[in-house]
Amino acid sequence: MRSTPPGEGTVIGIDPGVARTGYGVLKRCDPYPTPLAFGCIETGSNQRPSRRLLEIYEKISLLFDEYTPECVVLEQLFFSRNITSAMHVSEARGVILLAAEQRGIPVAEYTPNQIKLAVTGSGRAEKHQVQEMMRRLLCLQELPRPDDAADGLAIALCHINMVR
Repeated sequence: MRSTPPGEGTVIGIDPGVARTGYGVLKRCDPYPTPLAFGCIETGSNQRPSRRLLEIYEKISLLFDEYTPECVVLEQLFFSRNITSAMHVSEARGVILLAAEQRGIPVAEYTPNQIKLAVTGSGRAEKHQVQEMMRRLLCLQELPRPDDAADGLAIALCHINMVR
């Protein structure tokens, strides 16, 4: 989805992952933020890990260059049980942080519970609840899909709400 041109007050929220990196681009507007873009960067499981990271880096770099955000916001890594998966997510976060640092873009981070609480009122909200709240709060015609894209929007909206 793309609508208005880039400008001041743009925030990009990113839900990092190797297979899918969700993103949401919001412009600060009064009284409500305006969605400029959202979606996923998907990499093939048949690719070498280094190729997948390069693809994420290149596509995130294009996103940063197109929208010149005032801030990039990431979901903090949360370890549950799968350490291998967490390591891959850490690598994806690393290339995103590198792309932001190369452009001098400040980075903020929030926990999954902080994000869910900020956009749904519950730190234990399910994926479909986050999608529905993004549809309602951002006046979208349809649910943002896949859920990684909705997460990217939620991360950006969480930051905008926190710094108000």
